[in-house]
Amino acid sequence: MAAGLETLRGWGRNDPRQGAGRFCGLQEAFARFAFAGGSAVGPGCAVLEAAFQRYRALLFAAARPTENEPPWGTPCTQLLIFVATPGCDGFPSLDSKENYKLSVSEGSLLLSADAIWGALRGLETFSQLIGRDENGTYYINKTEIVDFPRFPHRGLLLDTSRHYLPLRAILETLDVMAYNKFNVFHWHIVDDPSFPYESFTFPELSKQGAFNPMTHVYTASDVQTVIEYARLRGIRVIAEFDTPGHTLSWGPGAPGLLTPCYVGKEPSGTYGPINPILNSTYKFVASLFQEVSTVFPDFFLHLGGDEVDFTCWKSNPKIRAFMTEMGFGEDYKKLESFYIQRLLDIVSSLGKGYIVWQEVFDNSVKVRPDTIIHVWKENSTPYMEEMANVTKAGYRALLSAPWYLNRISYGQDWMVAYQVEPLGFEGSPEQKERVIGGEACMWGEYVDVTNLTPRLWPRAGAVAERLWSNATVRDLQDAYVRLAEFRCQLLRRGVRAQPLYVGYCESEFDGF
Repeated sequence: MAAGLETLRGWGRNDPRQGAGRFCGLQEAFARFAFAGGSAVGPGCAVLEAAFQRYRALLFAAARPTENEPPWGTPCTQLLIFVATPGCDGFPSLDSKENYKLSVSEGSLLLSADAIWGALRGLETFSQLIGRDENGTYYINKTEIVDFPRFPHRGLLLDTSRHYLPLRAILETLDVMAYNKFNVFHWHIVDDPSFPYESFTFPELSKQGAFNPMTHVYTASDVQTVIEYARLRGIRVIAEFDTPGHTLSWGPGAPGLLTPCYVGKEPSGTYGPINPILNSTYKFVASLFQEVSTVFPDFFLHLGGDEVDFTCWKSNPKIRAFMTEMGFGEDYKKLESFYIQRLLDIVSSLGKGYIVWQEVFDNSVKVRPDTIIHVWKENSTPYMEEMANVTKAGYRALLSAPWYLNRISYGQDWMVAYQVEPLGFEGSPEQKERVIGGEACMWGEYVDVTNLTPRLWPRAGAVAERLWSNATVRDLQDAYVRLAEFRCQLLRRGVRAQPLYVGYCESEFDGF
């Protein structure tokens, strides 16, 4: 939804000009997509050819030719696509250009963009402009839209450890992300409860750590399917392998990796975070992230670093002896910093950038200047104060703290998410420029394939619009109208999106 639905109705940053009345009945012929003369990309561009097929199916699957159908390629039925720069085989990145211009006038449909990723966003907007009257005739109004995102990182996190999400559910989520102009899939793929990622370097991790090593894992083929499916929709896939905490599922498949916990002088039989004092730990971590860095093509990996419980480390006599040897005293944050710094050196040596949760910053871990700090906490330091602190220290920041969509409440809680201003902290213009965007998060304690989609949509659309549209686009009533209509559009597209409030859609969900 984000910009497309916002701009087509004439609100927001770009002030589109929409003429009164339709100019072309589109059911008279199926709309056709073609490349404009001089476009740097043309037929054979897999990203756009796949998009053409998707949008034809979404828009006109129910249409049928008529006896008076005009010939293919007439001005009223052909959307011309012009892309200024070449490149169809690569992956989207943090620096990808997503701007586009859509012009709809008498006898002309033109979508122009700097790059294919902007053309994808423009096609989504075009699809939201199409209407259908009571006679079943498709139409589109005259309009001119110049559109571009406010933030370059607009993400959605899915947690596939606490509950396994079937591949189909992930792919369907990527579809709806594209409808909302999200451009980052943050795949929190493993955690304490299970290790569903099937590693070819360490196959025992999933064999011993998945809920079911046969049915509840993501094979190499599954992962590549997700990455390519996302690429074709202009979505980056950033994998998260969170350490040194949140790793209990790693233990069975990697003996010696986790810290043995003690009660008094005896081992308790339980385990804590990754053991940071062993050379074997860093050999393991280096091998695993070498694999991960080759499997996931995005420049960034998410390395976690949150919620490290020091209790087990404190109980272990070898850990305590190491603390004394290193001069760390009783400050276990220094031990955490020792591990994180070595991990970051490993990842840096692989040519990757990294994102870490805010505890890494809070605990004064020394990190590279280009580290991205992911702000998620609401309770200790207010998250806007944290954003100010992170950016003042010179780091780029991502915001998620107010956008945990796994939390639900009675009523229209989308409004709270919508009213967040990511730059609403005290700071210099240079600090504000270091905020690269944010992510909505869907943690999996109480979410699996049965309730994922309705809990996500259309609530996540409020976050998508906040991250795409200008800060001045804030009117809740206007947003409600757009979001309610967009929810109806999602139903028409087969998405089981929950209602915002009392009302109805002309086409109710019929996918039962």
